Amino acid sequence: MVDDFKFGEFTIRVDCDVLQADGGTRTAAITGACVAVHDAFKWLVAQGHIAISPVQRRVAAVSVGVIDGVLWLDMDYDLDVRAEVDMNVVMSSEGRFVEVQGTGEHGTFDRSQLDRLVDLASAGIATLAAAQRRVLAE
Repeated sequence: MVDDFKFGEFTIRVDCDVLQADGGTRTAAITGACVAVHDAFKWLVAQGHIAISPVQRRVAAVSVGVIDGVLWLDMDYDLDVRAEVDMNVVMSSEGRFVEVQGTGEHGTFDRSQLDRLVDLASAGIATLAAAQRRVLAE
């Protein structure tokens, strides 16, 4: 997300406590942390601590899965524990993958399902990326 060499000796620590969630806490933390990091660097620039923000892109994440043969986006806990396939996908604002982690927990999946899950995740991430853009523009 950032160019490590553009902010010198500063350390940015992001602690994500998801206070209320029903599944998808890791992906929610990634998506929210991106906004927090962006804001932190914006503040450092405004305060004159660094000349330019090192933020090069945003990241967002979603979970997807297969339950009873049906593909799901952003499963809640009750669905997640029943999922045959559970996958987390993290993408950059450039539409590139940061991470794709999928597990056949109570079943397996084929290439066709993998492609459809990645497409579903990409669409969900596009929605989150639009929300990030709106929030960061305010």
